Amino acid sequence: MIRSAQDRVAATLRAAAPVALLTAGAAVLLRFPPGDSTFYPQCPIFAALHLECPGCGGTRALASLLHGHVSEALHFNAMITLMLPFALAYGIACYRRLLRDKIFRWPQLPMTAIYTATAAAGLFAILRNLPAQWL
Repeated sequence: MIRSAQDRVAATLRAAAPVALLTAGAAVLLRFPPGDSTFYPQCPIFAALHLECPGCGGTRALASLLHGHVSEALHFNAMITLMLPFALAYGIACYRRLLRDKIFRWPQLPMTAIYTATAAAGLFAILRNLPAQWL
């Protein structure tokens, strides 16, 4: 009897932890906007080379999306904004596996998806660092 109660508590915590972490992250982004707060980490690539990496502006884009400002999110980081639905779908697939299986395994993406995403990130990094008159 004690073992089954422990199993139920563990299963409940296992199911609630990802939702609680996402909620806490969203609450921090809503309460402390990246443009006004200094505790968010700076991009080491931008600090060293003064070039924007594919992730630069991603935190500000997510904060803008949480406030419902899609065009502002696209301005901060278009790739993060456009890839978010795919990331959410992958996250939902992971969460379903977490709830269903005793031992969690990450869903495997096809290699073509990984190569395509890597190439898109590289191309995005090149294009966003070109001078405006070249585009």
